[in-house]
Amino acid sequence: QVQLVESGGGLVQAGGSLRLSCTTSGRAFGSYGMGWFRQAPGKEREFVAAISWSSGNTYYADSIKGRFTISRDIVKNTVYLQMNSLKPEDTAVYYCAAKTVSGSTWTSRTYYDYWGQGTQVTVSS
Repeated sequence: QVQLVESGGGLVQAGGSLRLSCTTSGRAFGSYGMGWFRQAPGKEREFVAAISWSSGNTYYADSIKGRFTISRDIVKNTVYLQMNSLKPEDTAVYYCAAKTVSGSTWTSRTYYDYWGQGTQVTVSS
């Protein structure tokens, strides 16, 4: 059974920080890497960041580059998303996902087969 368990969301003022965690189990162990996506009300789910389990290479959306950092702990099978300088437009439900399709694309949802339940991040102005 595949499980992706997210934690760390909450309410924060603009300019503040949060750290999201995503712990994997089951078949997600065999994934190429992990990604974070987010979905704001009335909008499509969009790519935020991703990281390769093996190389540690990271990928970021332009909208969050320089403010967010993705990292991994291989021993704990956990991926983190450190979010700094948060803005009201970062408000969304954040999902972690396991990339199970090979290939160089890390930003497309279609390359991720397993998803967490989502955690709400709300940034007040």
